[in-house]
Amino acid sequence: MEIDNTIALRPRFSKDVPKSLEEILENATKIKEEVKEDFLVKISDHHIFFFITLAKRKYYSPHLHIELTENDDKTTNVKGLYGPDQTVWTFFMFLHFIIAGVFLIFSMIAYSHWRLKQSTTLDFVIMGLMIVFWFALYFQARINRKKCQPQMHELYKLMDRVVRF
Repeated sequence: MEIDNTIALRPRFSKDVPKSLEEILENATKIKEEVKEDFLVKISDHHIFFFITLAKRKYYSPHLHIELTENDDKTTNVKGLYGPDQTVWTFFMFLHFIIAGVFLIFSMIAYSHWRLKQSTTLDFVIMGLMIVFWFALYFQARINRKKCQPQMHELYKLMDRVVRF
């Protein structure tokens, strides 16, 4: 699992395992009790969510969501998606929408000022700042992903233990 070499802020993976869906869900139920000090495991239909417990969680701590799909040959396809805490992700997306909105508003204002032959300097300065803020958000997300890599590997090991038990 190469997390560092991808541009995606929410890494994904997919693999086939030689176990049935029921076996994996049964293993998850057993392991859920064993690891409750360090991890929170939630099972919902064919989905398993792995979280770091509140005592060990940081603001950048990831969670892992896996979706299980049974294949015709009694193997199971495991699709995983890492993501940040839902509150952090919502705030992150809110900031992106605010920045995009400000950028669009000032691009329309700049067009109006240009058509009226008025100064557009302030408009372009604010649009430039929004671009800088977009890049700042992206690089902050990369920094947070780098910080949470050890926890991502812990979650991956736990998931691997569930599907290979």
